[in-house]
Amino acid sequence: MATASAMDAPYAVSEPLEPGVARVLAHNPSAFTYTGTQTYLVGDAEVAVIDPGPDIPEHLDALVAAIGGRPVAAIMCTHTHRDHSPASRPLAEATGAPIVGCAPLVLDDAGPRADAAFDRDYAPDRVLADGEMLAVDGRVLAAVATPGHTSNHLCFALDGGAMFTGDHVMGWSTTVVFPPDGDMAAYMASLDTLRRREDRVYYPAHGPPVTNPQQLVRGMQGHRLQREKQILRLVTEQPRDIPGIVAGAYPGLDPRLVVAAGGSVLAHLLDLENRKLVRRVGETWTSAA
Repeated sequence: MATASAMDAPYAVSEPLEPGVARVLAHNPSAFTYTGTQTYLVGDAEVAVIDPGPDIPEHLDALVAAIGGRPVAAIMCTHTHRDHSPASRPLAEATGAPIVGCAPLVLDDAGPRADAAFDRDYAPDRVLADGEMLAVDGRVLAAVATPGHTSNHLCFALDGGAMFTGDHVMGWSTTVVFPPDGDMAAYMASLDTLRRREDRVYYPAHGPPVTNPQQLVRGMQGHRLQREKQILRLVTEQPRDIPGIVAGAYPGLDPRLVVAAGGSVLAHLLDLENRKLVRRVGETWTSAA
């Protein structure tokens, strides 16, 4: 994963990206959020707010200032990790707007997390199914179901070719796919869904805009397939546990990312197990061939 200087990030400032699209960056930088969560405002006379972000007073104040008294058609959430949806509640109270988008999802994790925990208090007024549309300021936002990072993940496609990709495709790093809710097979299928589209730009929740969407998605698919082959090779050489696979597959890995790498390896192994290519005995994995 890349690193970033948070000091260079324009926090709490509304930045125009194209006509009818602006972003406000939340001050929550980390090894998993890059410079922070980017909240997008879509529309001119009326706006939709996409991924309101964490409930940080500075960020909420910046969003209210960026909205500037305009009517808010909806507060839209791509998924319910706590760096994405908690600000939906105070923003709804401040604007009177409905919370619209992904379904609620809460999981209890037995082990350490590799990314943000789930937002237990997320309560949408309307859940969007794949393909459902929302009118905003004479334009249309359509939900695109993209499970994998989380089972409830949605992207939002704006007419004119912009896609708000949440954490499914990011502009700085590959996405964390961490079981039990993260699912590698679903993630790969969702990447294929985006690859078949003709969007001209992705606006991710973390990192810069993606101006070569199909090329990036093809590269991401290739990267995951190469990782799968690498894992298969390692467990074919000798039975290994997940820490052993991580050590072999990620030499020199930043210690902060070891848990995330282990989750990604587990997601690959579970997919390979479902396809009867690997098997496990206790904590050890080996080739099923």
